[in-house]
Amino acid sequence: MHKVVASPSVRARARSLSIDLQALADRLGRTQLTMDDLNSPQTTERPVNDYSSYWDIEHSQYGPVEAHKTSRFDRVAGNNLTAANVVIPQVTHHDEVDASQLEMVRAQYKAESKARGVKLTTLPFFVKALAVSLRKFPKFNSSLSPDGETLYLKDYIHVGIAVDTEHGLMVPVIRDADRKGLWQIAEEIVDLATRAKSRKLVPEEMGGASMTITNLGGIGGTSFSPIVNPPEVAILGITRMQHQPVWNGEAFVATPMVPLDLSYDHRVINGADAARFLSEYARSLADIRLLLV
Repeated sequence: MHKVVASPSVRARARSLSIDLQALADRLGRTQLTMDDLNSPQTTERPVNDYSSYWDIEHSQYGPVEAHKTSRFDRVAGNNLTAANVVIPQVTHHDEVDASQLEMVRAQYKAESKARGVKLTTLPFFVKALAVSLRKFPKFNSSLSPDGETLYLKDYIHVGIAVDTEHGLMVPVIRDADRKGLWQIAEEIVDLATRAKSRKLVPEEMGGASMTITNLGGIGGTSFSPIVNPPEVAILGITRMQHQPVWNGEAFVATPMVPLDLSYDHRVINGADAARFLSEYARSLADIRLLLV
């Protein structure tokens, strides 16, 4: 028997999933294990019902096709998303936020942004507002045990950032986001996203998030329903800012509005909780003073 080589994050994840690393290493015939190995089909028994057989057909009978082998990365991600969608009773709550103050502050810091060499996008504001909201709503900063009998409330706030890369979706994590200012968060986002796209992230820079933000604002759309990324109990989706006519009491004014989409695990969070959380989150973004303190 050889000693298993695994990072602290892999060992912690294995404990949370009740996976025996030594037994897994023996089964795989290796001594070094990564996070991907914990999601391997050989790790746990899969459900006996394979419904995908219903669409296992010969597509070439209808016309020319090209067959491309999916990557291991995509297969692991696909298994995780499928399991999350099957096991978790997910609901998505939609709202929107007035981004007038946010855009005003970004304009005010334009010169400083250039001097620092860091582009101050809207994402650092979204991250900081989420950190503030998670402190006020501890249940959203929790994880449910696999058997559903224990809820772990976390005393740290780490925010995952979904990054679209040519290799697939990666989620680096900003640690202790509640203790960091906007500029530091902005710098970390650029650094993590850049290294994610070049596959230079280390395992310790992923996993352990309190909640993940998936931002489609740079691409488009008006709303969507992101899938909860377990063991997190909620995920926040953001789509493109649009100017809409908003009544200010005297007239309709063109106002920059950002759509928000909060998907959550209904075993932990109910609809009223979700509505209050997203309302508070929108309030933090609408009044930037709450983030600049």
